[in-house]
Amino acid sequence: MYSEDEYLLISGLQHFSFCRRQWALIHVENVWADNLLTTEGNILHERAHDSNIKERRGDVITVRGVRVNSSTLGITGQCDVLEYHADPHGIPITGEEGKWIPYPVEYKRGHSKAIEADRLQLCAQAMCLEEMLCCDVLQGALFYGETRRREVVIFSEELRKMVKDYLIEMHSLFSRGYTPKVKPGNGCRSCSLKEQCLPKLMRNRKVKDYILRALEDPE
Repeated sequence: MYSEDEYLLISGLQHFSFCRRQWALIHVENVWADNLLTTEGNILHERAHDSNIKERRGDVITVRGVRVNSSTLGITGQCDVLEYHADPHGIPITGEEGKWIPYPVEYKRGHSKAIEADRLQLCAQAMCLEEMLCCDVLQGALFYGETRRREVVIFSEELRKMVKDYLIEMHSLFSRGYTPKVKPGNGCRSCSLKEQCLPKLMRNRKVKDYILRALEDPE
């Protein structure tokens, strides 16, 4: 069990899966920079996070910007959209008749990817919901802004194990304050932190230390 001051952000799973160094720069060293891709993603999320919106269409209730957390996994975050689907095997909801199954929906720019990064983030949200609401959340969806389509994600045991294994490693790195080194790859070109990362120059130094030394050097 983790205390609240040890919680990591659920969104970090997506960063960690994409690149461990990128995750550490953002979540350990608090380094950040925007580019076109991150700006587009922020706009998409702002539209999805309006917590004042609650809709009901038939057997589906939709709420937005729902905070979730898990003391078992040591994570906290927000569901872009949380749907409740009417189901006799579900749970009661305050102010609503019947029973309902939670169905998280995460908004992403671009399109579906072969890597599991987005699915891991969504699965972690589902695992938080299961702990908070004492129910089973077996699937959810990723909505991609480029294709305007949903990808249904089944929260398999394999995906859940990957979430747990990644979080164990993330908590270890975070508690040590360690930023791992990585080999440059094709993904570096689209990373908003490519100018701050400098993997070839960092070796054993932290990015923040390198930047501070560069600013202090009169030459």
